[in-house]
Amino acid sequence: MKALVLEEKLRLSLREIELPREMGTRDVLIRVARVGICGSDVHYYKHGRIGPFEVKQPMVLGHEAAGIITAVGSEVRDLKPGDRVCMEPGIPDLASRASREGHYNLDAAVRFWATPPVHGCLTGEVVHPAAFTFKLPAHLSLAEGAMVEPFAVGMHAAGKAGVKPGATIVVIGAGPIGVMTALAALAAGAGQVLVSDLFSEKLAIAAQYRGLTPVNIRSESLAARVIEVTAGWGADVIFEASGSPKALEGIFDLLAPAGTLVLVGMPPEPVRLDVVAAQTKEARIETIFRYANVYPRAVALLASGKVDLKPLISAVFPFEQSISAFERAAEGRPADIKLQIALEESAA
Repeated sequence: MKALVLEEKLRLSLREIELPREMGTRDVLIRVARVGICGSDVHYYKHGRIGPFEVKQPMVLGHEAAGIITAVGSEVRDLKPGDRVCMEPGIPDLASRASREGHYNLDAAVRFWATPPVHGCLTGEVVHPAAFTFKLPAHLSLAEGAMVEPFAVGMHAAGKAGVKPGATIVVIGAGPIGVMTALAALAAGAGQVLVSDLFSEKLAIAAQYRGLTPVNIRSESLAARVIEVTAGWGADVIFEASGSPKALEGIFDLLAPAGTLVLVGMPPEPVRLDVVAAQTKEARIETIFRYANVYPRAVALLASGKVDLKPLISAVFPFEQSISAFERAAEGRPADIKLQIALEESAA
């Protein structure tokens, strides 16, 4: 079956490849319709590795996906052929201690699409466990279904923060995860959300959403804005979603006493964190790694209409132009929030 294959660093091909297609009794077969390009996909393309995960052999890319079920295993009861679904891309060992304790995203044996050596989903069809496949309501498009995966990261971050109604929130970084985290915080009841970035193009997209206030840190001080809107008290929650080591410099100056810092972005190198500054505010520090037990609520929130992710889809490429899509993603255009690849023309 044809797939988008990362042959090695900086070399992609759209070609036939043999992929596992054996279905178990609790699996479903899905015709892939829409796939989003994630920053991790681009990082593998440009650098050939992320931390300990190295591309040592050809690997199919893609993990943000939605599609249509074409067959189900004999023990599958809640899904049927024809159902439009989104797929949670991490498959843990459900017997592991991490899974039993509810933290299956931290299972050391998890098999996550497009994380070496596991193939991703930028191909015609995939076999996937029914337990990690979620039906989309009729009024949600497959394009929106493919946005559930990155939105789940923001949902998980908002959940770890324990956002309270009326809270003042700061999100550092207006990339896809930053904006989706901000939207998840709003949906959780945040009173006001400041979103900071260096690029006016990204902030203009965030500004389309009522409740999100853009702060361009090229031209104004984020600290001064936080002082202004909180009368000097500080933000109740800060989400660091840029992954920039510089963003952590003085970050506790922005935080209210007993506030919460959630580390969402992954810095490319070890960073310094001012522990004393955190201690003197009794700051609570949370971290996240992907997500767990979030997909059903993420789908429900999109279905409710309280969160609309369609404005974040910057461009859609047909499957035959997948390489061009990745080349554009690698450029890092500031106005691009989420690029998607349509494997079917009807995958709106």
